[in-house]
Amino acid sequence: MRVVSGIQPTGNLHLGNYLGAIRNWVRMQDELPEGSEALYFLADLHAISMPHDPAQLRQGTLEMAAALVACGIDPERSILFNQAQVPQHAELQWLLNGTARMGWLNRMTQWKDKAGKNREGASVALFAYPVLQAADVLLYQASHVPVGEDQKQHLELARDIAQKFNHDFASDDAPVFTLPDPIVPPDAARIMSLRDGTKKMSKSDPSDMSRINLADDADEVMKKVKKAKTDPEPLPSERAGLEDRAEALNLVTIYAALTDTSVDAVLAEHGGQGFGHFKPLLGEALVETLKPISARFTHLLDDREALDAILARGAAQARDRAVPTLDSAYRALGLVRG
Repeated sequence: MRVVSGIQPTGNLHLGNYLGAIRNWVRMQDELPEGSEALYFLADLHAISMPHDPAQLRQGTLEMAAALVACGIDPERSILFNQAQVPQHAELQWLLNGTARMGWLNRMTQWKDKAGKNREGASVALFAYPVLQAADVLLYQASHVPVGEDQKQHLELARDIAQKFNHDFASDDAPVFTLPDPIVPPDAARIMSLRDGTKKMSKSDPSDMSRINLADDADEVMKKVKKAKTDPEPLPSERAGLEDRAEALNLVTIYAALTDTSVDAVLAEHGGQGFGHFKPLLGEALVETLKPISARFTHLLDDREALDAILARGAAQARDRAVPTLDSAYRALGLVRG
C-alpha cells in the first residue's frame, strides 16, 4: 500500500489547517499497515497556477513543512518533500497532457470556480492543474489517495488518464500506471472564524482575533478564546439547539475535535452551562494541544538548515521512486532519451 497526498503551501497556519488536513495525515501515517509507505508533498508547483508572491510562496513552503513535522509527520517514517525539488512531476504532467482531453478538463468544477467569468484571462496552468494532480499520484504508483468531497472528481480524472494511457501505449499484463483507489479520511472538523461563525477560519481575515495560529503562545490563545464571539444563551443539551447559533456551534465543534469526541457528547456533558464556564475549558484544551506543536514549529523555522535537510532528503527519496515510472512512460510513448 502506497499513499500519496499533497497540500498547498500556505503560510500563517492556523487551527483550521491542523484540525482539517494535517491531523488526518498524521493519523494515516500512524495507522498504515506494515510495509506500507506514505508520501506527503507540498504542492508549490500547483501554487503558481494562480497569481502569487514569490517570497510568500517560498516562506509558505517552509512554514508548511515545519508545521507538518511539528504536528507529527515523521520524516523517518514518511517521505516529506516539495514538488519543485522533484522535476519528474512536471515532466510526467507534460507526457500526460497528450492523453488528457480538453473536454475532461473543461468539466472540472474547480476550474470553473477558480477561473470564474474570466476564463480567457486564467492561466494555462490553472486549466491543466488536474493533469499535474494526476502526475503527482501516478508518478509513484500510488495505490491509495486521500480525497475529500472536493477532490473526488480530480482522482477520477487521474484514473481516466491512467486507464487511457495504459490502453493506448501499454499491454494489459504490463501497464505503465497503477489506478489509485480513494481513501475517504474521517470527517475533518470544519473550523470557523472566532469573530463570525458563518465564515471559515482563514489566514486572509484582516483580524488576527478571528483565528488561532499554530505559533500563538498560551496567553494569546486564552485571550482569543475569551474574546471569541458568542451569544448570551447557555449551551443546549442537544445539537438541534445550536441551529442558528453559528458561533456557539463553532466553539463546541473545536472542543469536540480537540478532545476526540462528538458535538453531541460535548453538549450532553456541558448542556445548560454558559460560555463563562465553557470558554476556559476550551482554552485549556487548545493550549494543551498546541503548546508542543507551537514550540516545535518555532524551533524548526529558526533552524533553516534542518528544515532544508528534511525536504532535501524527502525529495531524494521521492526521485528514487519517481524515475522508474517516468522512464516507463517515455519508453511507452516511443520517446528516445540519451
